[in-house]
Amino acid sequence: GTLLNVSASDRGRPDSLLLSWDEPEEGAKGYLLTLSSLGSGVLLQNGSAGPNTTSFWFHGLTPGTHYEVEVTATLACMETISQTITAQTSPSPVRNLSLSSGGSSASLRAAWAHGAGQRDAYSLALYHSDSQALVRNTTIPPSASTFLFHGLLAGSEYALKVSTLAGSSRASTSVHQWTAPSIPTQLRLSPGSSTSLVASWADAAGAAWLHLELHNLLTQTVTTTLSARRGLTSYTFQHLHPGTQYWLGLSATAGSYTAVGPNATAWTYPLSPDNVTLSSADEQSSLQARWSIPGGHRDFYLVTLREGEDGVPTRNISVGGDNGHVTFHGLSPGRQYSVQVTVVAGPYQASASSTPAWTEPLAPSGVSLASQGSPHSLLASWEEAVGEGYLLALSPAGRPAKNSSLLRGVTSFTYEGLHPGTLYTFEVSTVAGPYTSSPQCISNWTYPLPPEQLTISNGGHSTSLQASWRAASSGSTGYTGTLLETKSQKWVRNVTVGNDWTNVTLEDLVPGRQYTLEVAAVAGPYRSPVQSATDWTYPLAPAGVTLTNTRRPMGLSAFWDKAAGDVDQFHLQLYSKSHAAQRNISVGPNTHNFTFLGLSPGTQYFLKVTVLSGPYRSSSHFATEWTYPLSLANVSVQPGRTPQELRVSWVESGGGRDHLVQLSVAESLSIIRNVSVPRGVTQLDLEGLVPGSRYRVEIISQAGPHRISSQTAIGYTVPLPPRSLSASPVSIAWALAVHWEAAPGQRDGYLLSVIEEGSSAPPRNLEAGQDSTNVTVPQLEPGTCYLVGIWAVAGPYRSLPKNVTSCTVPAAPTNLSLTNPGSSSELFTSWNKPPGRRDHYRLTLYSLSTLSRGQVQTLSPEAQNITWTQLEAGSRFAVQVTAVKGSLEASSINVTQWTYPLAPANLTLGSPLASALGASWAAAEGGAEGFVVDVYDAASGTHVGHTVLGSNARGHIFRSLSPGTLYSVAVRATAGPFHASTPNLTHCTREYDALLA
Repeated sequence: GTLLNVSASDRGRPDSLLLSWDEPEEGAKGYLLTLSSLGSGVLLQNGSAGPNTTSFWFHGLTPGTHYEVEVTATLACMETISQTITAQTSPSPVRNLSLSSGGSSASLRAAWAHGAGQRDAYSLALYHSDSQALVRNTTIPPSASTFLFHGLLAGSEYALKVSTLAGSSRASTSVHQWTAPSIPTQLRLSPGSSTSLVASWADAAGAAWLHLELHNLLTQTVTTTLSARRGLTSYTFQHLHPGTQYWLGLSATAGSYTAVGPNATAWTYPLSPDNVTLSSADEQSSLQARWSIPGGHRDFYLVTLREGEDGVPTRNISVGGDNGHVTFHGLSPGRQYSVQVTVVAGPYQASASSTPAWTEPLAPSGVSLASQGSPHSLLASWEEAVGEGYLLALSPAGRPAKNSSLLRGVTSFTYEGLHPGTLYTFEVSTVAGPYTSSPQCISNWTYPLPPEQLTISNGGHSTSLQASWRAASSGSTGYTGTLLETKSQKWVRNVTVGNDWTNVTLEDLVPGRQYTLEVAAVAGPYRSPVQSATDWTYPLAPAGVTLTNTRRPMGLSAFWDKAAGDVDQFHLQLYSKSHAAQRNISVGPNTHNFTFLGLSPGTQYFLKVTVLSGPYRSSSHFATEWTYPLSLANVSVQPGRTPQELRVSWVESGGGRDHLVQLSVAESLSIIRNVSVPRGVTQLDLEGLVPGSRYRVEIISQAGPHRISSQTAIGYTVPLPPRSLSASPVSIAWALAVHWEAAPGQRDGYLLSVIEEGSSAPPRNLEAGQDSTNVTVPQLEPGTCYLVGIWAVAGPYRSLPKNVTSCTVPAAPTNLSLTNPGSSSELFTSWNKPPGRRDHYRLTLYSLSTLSRGQVQTLSPEAQNITWTQLEAGSRFAVQVTAVKGSLEASSINVTQWTYPLAPANLTLGSPLASALGASWAAAEGGAEGFVVDVYDAASGTHVGHTVLGSNARGHIFRSLSPGTLYSVAVRATAGPFHASTPNLTHCTREYDALLA
């Protein structure tokens, strides 16, 4: 053949197909065209075309559908040639395509209605309109009608093209849409200067346009509007009014979406005032501030009056924004002031300050002149007066004055080199700026000279002090002294002696107490400055010092009795011979006990208590005591190297001399072992224990007379594994009977694991009691081998495993059948595959006719049928199928069936008598169960004779027949329900005359 080269196209029409073909070289008388549904073959349309035609249109088709098209060309002499092709119409595009954001700035939802016809899938392509970049390209099932695009840019325009796919064809529809804009954040409006504001914001990439509108809140007018494209993050507004509050609103747009963003308010900086001055007012102690009003706006002026060179604010006055002066009344005389005028507009200020100005000063008050016990100097003092400084003058009677100038802040002046016992006059005036006050005057005498080198000491005595001094170089009439208790300043006694005395002893004093002796020389009406000396009487040592363990793990309490007299403090010294560091603690005089914490546990300490009074101290005897040892931490009991061992380990907490490890049987609590171990040992192996038993361990730590126990730890010895493990199949069920013998020792129970060999399934776990020696594992797979493992369990520990492998009895085949396919030498056997596994099938075929086993076949474990061949015809057979797994077997029931018998051969008929008809035949030995001979009247078809014969019969004579009659005879070989017959053979019985003749 000639090929037609048929092709199909739709020329953009989804409901039509245009067929084109090549005209055969020898020409064609016409064409027949059929269009069928692909797959079902149902004829949908047919058509015809005349000669010289090479194309044909099928209309009214379903878009996107596969069709089978056959073109048959009729040639000369009624010959035809055909060609069949498959073709697919183009899909129709989707309808009502929409793309919406739903107010989302990061997603768009596409939705559409399906076009007519069929389709293979939809292809969605999403483009970013500005960059023309392909954002997402995906293919979705043909049943989908919506799709959600995530992770898009806010405020951006996207174009979506949805293509309907059918084969290699597609039909596309497009739509455009914007994502909702995202609102810029962190809008800030801050002043750049007095006439500008700087606006800034973040996250501006989520909108196509930003719209800014600036309002003057003072005039309630719009000052500036601005639209900016995507990406702008700041803008400076110029030519604004100083000190004015503005409001800025921000909104974002993208396509038809507008989102109102944040707003902010800010002030421009105000202008500072000019020509600020501060000068004296008409009233006393008043100053007036003046300034020039600056341009722009302001809320008010804050006028701050500052005092002194440091400019400490002292007055704050707020005045209206149109004022230009303010007066301060009631100011301090002699003070330096300056003024600061601050323009306030919103949160912003602009300031200017004046030069300093002064108020008139007042004369100092509280003027005094004192010698302070010095015979050669006088101390002039006065109360602080406000001003720049002071003018001072000192003059003795009848002599020129000494003049001095001092700066402010000084309220005293000492005149040196004066004569002892002389009367002096002192004058002082205040100076402030250009002003000086009137003077204040006072007079006083210099003092006589005091005694020298006054000392006082206890000489080691607890109740007396010795005082001594050297006489003054100037004259005096005697000495007067006062003894005081230094701490309380309580008077004890007065001492008065003549000018020739230079020492005195003070008796009957309190031990450990500090005393002060004040001594002055007396000359005329004045006493010299007092000379004083101080010392302590010697303290008494504390008594009854003891050191007691408070049962705190690392604490000792010290106690002592206070002796007579005074104590400044007690000093406690605690040390141990086993530690280099020592504790030194000082406590108050009213404390008579102290507890030392944080000591080393299990350690012997020594304590000495010392009394301190001034620089003197007196110590007690030593006291000693042990701290309690710490109980051992982290005591654990683990199995040892053998099932008869336990390993005890612990962490030492410090202190103590040795440890006592006590072992007891957990259930009885009776102690069976006491083992002493020295300090530093942290583990102990206990041997000769019972395997699989639960033990309790307690460790006692000892330090001095103290003992402390650890927390009790529980441990198990590892149990011994069971012995003589065996597993055997249970014949009546698909189960395994597991037996074992218990090993010596104890256990909590047994854990068995059953794993199917060759399977990745998790093991099946069973538990058995501690006295169990057998368990039956039910619900196993027939004919399957399992690995059975067993452990003895004691607490969290297992013995070494014991393993054994055994198989379950296989399942017997079911629904066994033995059928005859119509053959005399073949039988067909089939059965249902039983559950579980097996190694193979053994099939046995028995001959019931000969009472012998005919054939034995071994088949694979997956086989389910077999055909037996070369069997004896007309024989009865029995078959049995046995599933074999190792030495285990399971047999089906027996079923029987016959092979077809062989038809008798060489059938011959004869009439030995006029009323008899004899039949004889040949047959193979054993080829039938028996024979059936039937005789019919050939003319009428009437059945006139029937006999059943054995398998050895080879002939039979029918008697009492009609002479001279044509009979039809058939012989059938039988075997069970089957038979095989000879063809009917006719023969006439003899006539009577023939018999006579």
